[in-house]
Amino acid sequence: MTDNKLQKKTKSEVAHNFRSKVISLENSLKELADGVNIVVGTEDKPIVSNSELVPIKHHFMDGVYVREMHMKKGSAVVGAIHKHLHMCFLLTGRITVVNENDTIDHVAPCSIVSTPGIKRVLYAHEDSIWINTHKNPSGTEDLDQLEKEIVVISYEEYEEYIKNK
Repeated sequence: MTDNKLQKKTKSEVAHNFRSKVISLENSLKELADGVNIVVGTEDKPIVSNSELVPIKHHFMDGVYVREMHMKKGSAVVGAIHKHLHMCFLLTGRITVVNENDTIDHVAPCSIVSTPGIKRVLYAHEDSIWINTHKNPSGTEDLDQLEKEIVVISYEEYEEYIKNK
């Protein structure tokens, strides 16, 4: 069944409201960041590649990049906006993923199809291991280069990417 005009309008309003709230959340976290309890990216390095609070391991193989994130109980992550469809796996733990369309609780082990163009906030109810798999056709192991290929930071950047694709 397709959405009627009212459903489409409501979904659009929810998406817009979520986007403004998550941007506000990110800005608040940047103001409070102390590098220990709250870790955020910088202008030079907008994506946190590793921190004591949320350790990340990087794995590379033929044409594939795997990002393994260890989330401690009570931690939250505001993700970047992915450019491409990819798979995520929750190996251990329990997390809630909130985006402009849904709020979903995931209990390990499970797999999730991650659609492009959506910013997500993850909250760990338990110590958890979250894995993102990405295509890496150039085979690069340069994280800065990979980040440019697979994610953007803002909705405006994503719209520009789609327009120029």
